Amino acid sequence: MLTRIRAVRKAKGFTLQDVAERCVPATTAQTIGRLETGTRTVSVGWLNRIAGALEVDPSELVTLPDRQDLDVVALLGSDGAAAPRVPTTLSPPRAGADLLGMMVEVAQGDYRAGDELWLERIEVEGFSKVVNRDVLVPRPVGRFGFGRLVATEGSKVQILPLFSGARQLVVDAPWVAVVRKLVRNL
Repeated sequence: MLTRIRAVRKAKGFTLQDVAERCVPATTAQTIGRLETGTRTVSVGWLNRIAGALEVDPSELVTLPDRQDLDVVALLGSDGAAAPRVPTTLSPPRAGADLLGMMVEVAQGDYRAGDELWLERIEVEGFSKVVNRDVLVPRPVGRFGFGRLVATEGSKVQILPLFSGARQLVVDAPWVAVVRKLVRNL
């Protein structure tokens, strides 16, 4: 099985030690390195542990035959664009049971009209992990609130809308959906 553990780890900015410490139960950086390079076989159990540590779906860590990945031909850095030192690929977003979609019709904050947002649904016990992130919050009668999650207290969330002059919104929410991917056509 071909894995993308190293590519995903580097894209998230984690070191081998970071991933090792975030695994449940924790492991060593050497073990993570061996799993990345293929000198140690990656079992489903290891795949799930590492996916949890990287906060991604386990399917993002393997090369799947039905998914068309894009080869990365250049990295844009402080010195301009340059070829990557090691082969790298980009994977398109994959829909999952806990993912929701949202389209932007009118620009707000960092989002432009036409943007597509992929959001991950988070239950109440995970609210504190997404403070200072942009979230969608269900409200009564089929309405939603969208903005920066600034505070939580149990199931109550405080949202700061992204447009100027808007007042803070406090909602007793059964769930929130945090923005995970932005797809933008230029």
